[in-house]
Amino acid sequence: MSTVPTRRRLITVLVGLVAVIIGLAPAAAAHAERADTKAADGPTAVARARVAADVLMSSYDPVKAWFPSSWWNSAVALQTIGDYMQRTGDRRYLPQLDNTFEKDKGEFPAGELSGDELWGNFTSRAIDDSEWWGLTWIQAYDLTGDHKYLDMAVKIAEFAHDYWDPSTCGGGVWWSAEKTYKNAVTNGLFIRLTAELHNRIPGDERWLARSQSAWDWFVASGMINSSGLVNDGLNDDCQSNGQTVWTYNQGLAIGSALELWRATGDPQLLSTARRLADAAIDGGLTTDGVLTEACDALDRTCDDNAKQFKGIFLRYLMDLADVTHADHYQAFVIGQAATIWEQDHDAADRLGTRWAGGTSTEHPNVFDWRTQASALSALLAVVPVPAPMRSLAATTSPAQPVVMPAKSGATKVRITIGVSATGPASRPVTARVRVKAPDGWTVSPSTGKVILRPRGSEPVNGTFPVEVTVPATAEDGHHDVSAMVVADPGVSFSTRSDVLVSHKIDFDTGTSEETPWLWDADGSQSNGIQNRFADGNHYFVYRFPFPAETVTARSTLTIDNEYVVEASPDGEHWTIVSKEDQRVTDGSNKADQAIDLTPYLGQDKAVYLRVSDAFPEDGWGGRVYHVTADTTE
Repeated sequence: MSTVPTRRRLITVLVGLVAVIIGLAPAAAAHAERADTKAADGPTAVARARVAADVLMSSYDPVKAWFPSSWWNSAVALQTIGDYMQRTGDRRYLPQLDNTFEKDKGEFPAGELSGDELWGNFTSRAIDDSEWWGLTWIQAYDLTGDHKYLDMAVKIAEFAHDYWDPSTCGGGVWWSAEKTYKNAVTNGLFIRLTAELHNRIPGDERWLARSQSAWDWFVASGMINSSGLVNDGLNDDCQSNGQTVWTYNQGLAIGSALELWRATGDPQLLSTARRLADAAIDGGLTTDGVLTEACDALDRTCDDNAKQFKGIFLRYLMDLADVTHADHYQAFVIGQAATIWEQDHDAADRLGTRWAGGTSTEHPNVFDWRTQASALSALLAVVPVPAPMRSLAATTSPAQPVVMPAKSGATKVRITIGVSATGPASRPVTARVRVKAPDGWTVSPSTGKVILRPRGSEPVNGTFPVEVTVPATAEDGHHDVSAMVVADPGVSFSTRSDVLVSHKIDFDTGTSEETPWLWDADGSQSNGIQNRFADGNHYFVYRFPFPAETVTARSTLTIDNEYVVEASPDGEHWTIVSKEDQRVTDGSNKADQAIDLTPYLGQDKAVYLRVSDAFPEDGWGGRVYHVTADTTE
């Protein structure tokens, strides 16, 4: 159970009753609306969220206690994991929350955990970044009841309030310590943060007064335009600048109104939250019914900030849907989750930035931990409250293997079906597994079962290994090895392994063509086409499974900066094959490095290449643009 303070639960109940009585959230209408809405499949929703959350947390760096290279995005990703834990009851990731709190609450120089210097207590010159962390620690308090998290949120809110300035534009919190811009995100965060504090601190009046004042100023500022959409901020004349309506600004405005409504019971606040939501989902921020950022267009690319915006909107729309039970919102969140899983989800259970799918050569659909956190919020929005205890999920490993077939004879690849389940401890789960391979391929065994003994909302895991035989005649391209896992009564989950058959190795980094060859991405990053880099103690590894008759092999990497390249026949024992001995940070040493792989051909003819940082202390590790490899027989 959640440890949300009793006072907050009581306030929520009371204001909900008030809203029902006055007709702004009428229970009868809500039930009538729900009657026409197809409810989400609860066990499947929980399972999909669990799979996506596990993929997200695979990018968490336990040493630095963040998600690499993005400070505010890390706060939101951890808050999303907090949403997952609250929504499903699965508390496995509480240690990571505390790890981040304890390791990152101090002071850090610029570039250590952020582009900005961190001033301690999760604060910096970026006031909005600090506020994101405040919300994250309130959620940690809700999950654990530990007052250290709430105390930290108070410190952060006090810090933000120091930048409330009525001498310019009559009020509002400055975006940064330089005091040059007042915008929607900083003030939406401030309203939500202060209202959340009020709803958790018995007898509080100070935070409520600050939240109410900030809301009144925000509504009067003109940032909410005539269409009910939130522009980015104010110009030097204290007028709305009319800049891009980002989904996260819209979501924060909804969330701010909703939390202040919980604090006050003012029906106008709930009405405003609904008006803002309706403006967004009735076409203002959607394309063909799918939430769409301006930069999601096929001729544009979202930066690392915008990759995470849509998830913030869904977080607060989920809150509104929970409160109102309105068919309009329930149908919308169900539609978003279904679209993501069907059109923006790959075999490795990664979720991309374009929820409706779609890609282009110059502006591909991007998959990283930021896009994963964003789309996870949409999957969570359809998890029922309370969540069903019983669920069943499945994954494949490797999810995107490569096969380079022999000219004669078959090539074998091992794939493991991972099965996880939740449920009452008193009821063992028998999961029946059926695996299907393409025509002309064989899989053994093709059927079987995994017996699991659940222990509540925390998943238990089992495996079902299979061997897939790929004929020499297999055509180049992607082929699905699919698995269906079923447990009585009526709980099931499907998964697949996307097997790439290829007779050549030739790809740009930072593209979907690179992914199957990327055996271990570790903490490496990609900022677009022809760009994969690893700095500090991070690395990335490619695996080249050469054909059985291979006698010699070589690879060419287009590479620059401070790189170390190592080769291995087994992915465990490494030999340096190329290294930059000088401190180069501007790409001036970019060149094609030819590497003889013949000495590293393993018994199965696979070779592993690892790229890392020659000078890990300065953060300018190896960057690879293009990779080729060829063989002789």
